[in-house]
Amino acid sequence: MPQKVNKAAVARAFGRAAQTYNHHANLQRRCGDHLMSLVSLAGEQTILDAGCGTGWFSQRWTEQGHDVTALDISAEMLMQAQTRHVANCYLLGDIDALPLPDNSVDLCWSNLAIQWCDDLQHALNELCRVTRSGGKVLFSTLSAHSLQEVSDAWLQVDGNPHVNSFLSMAQITDACADKQVKLTQQTLTLHYPDVLSAMRALKGIGATHLHQGRGRGLMTRWRLQQLEKAWSRDEHGYRLSYHLVFGVISL
Repeated sequence: MPQKVNKAAVARAFGRAAQTYNHHANLQRRCGDHLMSLVSLAGEQTILDAGCGTGWFSQRWTEQGHDVTALDISAEMLMQAQTRHVANCYLLGDIDALPLPDNSVDLCWSNLAIQWCDDLQHALNELCRVTRSGGKVLFSTLSAHSLQEVSDAWLQVDGNPHVNSFLSMAQITDACADKQVKLTQQTLTLHYPDVLSAMRALKGIGATHLHQGRGRGLMTRWRLQQLEKAWSRDEHGYRLSYHLVFGVISL
């Protein structure tokens, strides 16, 4: 299960996307809306938004009257959040090594960020470590076969998937085995008018870092045409499917 992730490269990929992220982050917003619906908070809470991006959900929590710390591995993303005044505190940091003391927040929130961690179990342990007894950890992540359309199309074009692999539901369940957790699943499919729009959407949210290294070759017109022929589509357009897992850990 553990994999060594080049965190500097991940931070650079998201940094390049910081200016365009909000325009393309439909998936993140829809996923986060569902994650928010899984908890009801009474009174003011201290919340860590771990992997805050530009701070869309930090702002949502702040508007509800909570004390929010926004954390991200990308300085550019964090700057976008800080410019928008979405939180009470801003931290540059990694979920795998949270720069917070034990038992320091009431709720840890991490929306579509922990798939960039080295080891899911360790990342969840870190989120639990900084959460007080009686609090909760809410997270969402991608599971196996997400972005299968991208992988299948590229395999037909050049024999390489051009997509990171994601943990299976069984592996995610195993990573939570020592915790009081409720896991649920949901599949979300987005549609685009053409393949170029789909690829720009992925680039626009920073989801371009490949753990196994950069893709081979330039995006020529011929390669784009071959991708369009191979890419799965239906009456609504070219598909990008995401298999989402939502977790609520009670401490």
